[in-house]
Amino acid sequence: MHIILASGSPRRRELLNMLGVAFSVRPSQADETLSPGVRPADAVVDLARRKAEAVWAQLDEAERPDAVVVAADTVVAIDGDILGKPQDADHALAMLKRLRGRTHLVYTGVCIRTAVAEEVAFAKTQVRMRPRDDAWLRRYVATGEPMDKAGAYAIQGYGSLLVESIAGDYYNVVGLPLGLLDEMFGRLGLPLTALGPSV
Repeated sequence: MHIILASGSPRRRELLNMLGVAFSVRPSQADETLSPGVRPADAVVDLARRKAEAVWAQLDEAERPDAVVVAADTVVAIDGDILGKPQDADHALAMLKRLRGRTHLVYTGVCIRTAVAEEVAFAKTQVRMRPRDDAWLRRYVATGEPMDKAGAYAIQGYGSLLVESIAGDYYNVVGLPLGLLDEMFGRLGLPLTALGPSV
């Protein structure tokens, strides 16, 4: 079996490495355009499936029998609106101002594709942000960390200083809900815990 992570995200690579899972990386070039008004849960499930299918389509016939493609997509949602990655520093600051002192939701969709099956699901985590002032937020944006993150913050980096509390899976906010991933592998008859190094 050959696990292929359909993502260029260093956070997702770090999480799989943390589990000791052997995998290769093949970033997806799937179209990530969303329809206006799409619900966050539907959006992440659709995007994860698109990413998995795009990478699966790139595999040659010899690779497919043993391939297990894992794709994920994460968004932040507040007031029913989806906040993706900021376009620039001003956009990042506007996102952070909208989130501060409030509770928002983080959704991650996961798709696992094999030669015989496809499993798709999503996780949802509630995040409460501290009421940081404008100067603090500007300093955070100046670090550059928010620029490739959904919602313009990284809970595993400097952005952890923005977070007051969470309810749900921490790893979902990082970008890959590991407990859900293990359950999905289990439903496919591929226990994730059996894929790590022998002990």
